[in-house]
Amino acid sequence: MSGAMVEVRWHGRGGQGAVTAAKILAQAAYLSGWESVTAAPSFGAERRGAPVTASTRMAHEKIRVLSQVTAPDVVVVLDDSLLSAVDVAAGLKQGGVVILNTVEPTLALKVPEGARVVRADVTGAAQAAGVVVGGQPIVNTAILGAFAAATGLVMLPAVEQAIAATFSESAAARNVEAARLAYECVQE
Repeated sequence: MSGAMVEVRWHGRGGQGAVTAAKILAQAAYLSGWESVTAAPSFGAERRGAPVTASTRMAHEKIRVLSQVTAPDVVVVLDDSLLSAVDVAAGLKQGGVVILNTVEPTLALKVPEGARVVRADVTGAAQAAGVVVGGQPIVNTAILGAFAAATGLVMLPAVEQAIAATFSESAAARNVEAARLAYECVQE
């Protein structure tokens, strides 16, 4: 990643936990040695299932920018159906990374020259770990494992510790397992 600050933009649907994932990533980044971190949601007239974004920033110096991320180093997509509704790669920096929750081998995703596209069956990881609410797998914590594997910006033990600090003991165990499973299934 270029520069002293790494900017991450999250794309999900209302109810998938993109905002929570952004916050947990900030905590994991801090635990991984980043001195300054921020996480911020972006809300409009959101409802369950509507496209949602969130932002995470991590730096080794004080972060003075508090706006939404518009030129991300990393884009995280919790739901691949968003690819037909939103230009998730808009503003992605050269050499950036797009992390997709998908089982599809190829997707029509336009990315800037030099960008990496990483995919993982995050939904499968969440289902296997039992992170399911109302019959729907919740992928936000699982994709944090994929983030750690794809970028190396945070360490998996830090992700696990941040998850454990966010949820009750039994829920944390399932969410940590989902992150571990997703960490193992990342593909370029």
